[in-house]
Amino acid sequence: MNNVPYRPRRTMLYVPAHVERHLEKARGLPTDSIIFDLQESVPSSLKTQAREQLKKAFENPDFGHSEKVVRINPLYSPWGQDDLRLAASLPIDAILLPRVESKQQVLDTLIALDALGATHIQLMCNIESPFGVLRAEEIAGASDRVCALIMGTTDLANELKLNPNPERTGLLTSLGLVILAARAHRKCVVDGPHFDLKDVKAAEFACRQARDLGFDGKAIIHPVQLTYANDAFTPKRGDVDRAQRIIEALKDADANGMSTAVIDDRLIEPAMIEWARRVIAVFEAVHALGQTELLGQAKRR
Repeated sequence: MNNVPYRPRRTMLYVPAHVERHLEKARGLPTDSIIFDLQESVPSSLKTQAREQLKKAFENPDFGHSEKVVRINPLYSPWGQDDLRLAASLPIDAILLPRVESKQQVLDTLIALDALGATHIQLMCNIESPFGVLRAEEIAGASDRVCALIMGTTDLANELKLNPNPERTGLLTSLGLVILAARAHRKCVVDGPHFDLKDVKAAEFACRQARDLGFDGKAIIHPVQLTYANDAFTPKRGDVDRAQRIIEALKDADANGMSTAVIDDRLIEPAMIEWARRVIAVFEAVHALGQTELLGQAKRR
């Protein structure tokens, strides 16, 4: 593990920037990241209003523990450059680029950001098209300032001409390729949103499927989904206990001139120590936020 503090992104909540009440409500929600959306959720006629509303919201930059991310419109669109100028002026952590399909898009954005004096702002990339999936490795490795890949599964499924099903069978290859690309460059990778707001079982299944596929978290489109996603991606006490046992067992094995250990009749290889350390890092980061183990509900300040 490196010395950079682990930043959980179990939940990344999209908030339409033109709706004041949604912006204000986001201040008190238990989401690891807030994506202030200037793009997909904002009608063309309200793009200017959305920028003005977001600028006003940041007169109070306190959004609790949540990471602050702004999704802009594509730079080549009529609104992209104005979005970028606004985002560069705000006290945010990252900018989310929509529909990234090449390394060059990342580099062009970084050049524009540097010209605005925003060399501290990181980039996240929406992967939501076949070209995005096929070039995910070059996108993830385009710059050290790319910190996360975030799936846009609805657009991707449409372009792949898939019929939707709960298991997302037709998307699994694409999801796996993007996860591989992100992990190859040690970047965060987050699943796309689940759109059925009323079916609790389907929402829980979607979150757990994303976790088991290897995602760090899930994009969220409504606060009601935060409980399921936070819970799915939060290690439980049993996971942490096992992780600690693995670290101690491998430490003892090394001291005795062995490279492996046995816990509960299961062989433990040195590679498992990375899993163990990651589980503990996530658990500690979540608890540092004052959240409970079971449902990830943030204690109000």
